[in-house]
Amino acid sequence: MKAKSSGIGGQAVLEGIMMRNRNRYSVAVRKPDQEIEVIVKKHVGLDKKIKILKLPLLRGVFTFIDSMVIGMQTLNLSAEYYEDPQEQAPKTADKVGRTIFKDKLDTLVMAGTFIVSLALALLLFMYLPFYLSRLLSKFVVSTIWLNVFEGIIRLGIFLTYVTLISMMKDIKRLYMYHGAEHKCINCIESGLELNIKNVRQSTRYHKRCGTSFMLFVMVVSIVVFMFIHAEDAVTQMLYRIALIPLVAGISYEFIRYAGNHNNLFATILSAPGKLLQMLTTREPDDEMIEVGIAAIEAVFDWRAYRSIEDDPEGAFEFIDEDEDGILDDVQ
Repeated sequence: MKAKSSGIGGQAVLEGIMMRNRNRYSVAVRKPDQEIEVIVKKHVGLDKKIKILKLPLLRGVFTFIDSMVIGMQTLNLSAEYYEDPQEQAPKTADKVGRTIFKDKLDTLVMAGTFIVSLALALLLFMYLPFYLSRLLSKFVVSTIWLNVFEGIIRLGIFLTYVTLISMMKDIKRLYMYHGAEHKCINCIESGLELNIKNVRQSTRYHKRCGTSFMLFVMVVSIVVFMFIHAEDAVTQMLYRIALIPLVAGISYEFIRYAGNHNNLFATILSAPGKLLQMLTTREPDDEMIEVGIAAIEAVFDWRAYRSIEDDPEGAFEFIDEDEDGILDDVQ
């Protein structure tokens, strides 16, 4: 296949897979009765409404936020199929919340969850590495080197985190769906017919994986934060937080390039992320592959995509470059 990217991305959810193509996304879930439920929704990103957000660096920040929002929504949607009926009964707090906030309650709960998750991430990946690195200040005078050690510690915490959660039983099953998502996308991007046999033969590693993006963030932050100089710790932390959008923007441009090119540089850029995907993906079973196929077919005409193989000049008339499926599965 001569096209650089199908433009489709996805995410593993609870007993299912989300696939996104341009302004639509599908959620396919294997229900407890073993039937596959497919839901298709429309989502118009901020970059479609505000054109300036398509500019390099800026587009990475808002693509990441957009992916996080859709990711949380689809995870909650898939979880509804597996909730205990007794737990689904409205509780006093739910009734009070519905009375006060009405239809906005779910949005507020999601926003609250996002804020708490963000705070925990800042604590684990920002404050803790900074604090631990400053314990070396008695032995290391250079601020630059302290910042480098901080970045190395941050990277170590991230790799440890990924390794530990990959050992959890429920996460292993989620990572099997993650593998199914990658294999389905790789199947169509290889120009093959989308069926179980071809998907099974496709690789479970993908250049545009959200796991790879997070690894880029960790590495890029080492370089960017290395040049931060400030007298007090509070100012140094504020600088780091302020530079997070820049780090995300640069990381996005790297993974975007790697996902849209097949040269040696792109291969080198993709190698560490694919290596990390050995932990964050697992080989799926055929039932999981069926879910992935159902999710893709709900929002993507892979037969039309295959037809561009004989017309490479028309490839990008079919693919929307603004929706390139990057940051597809931030777990």
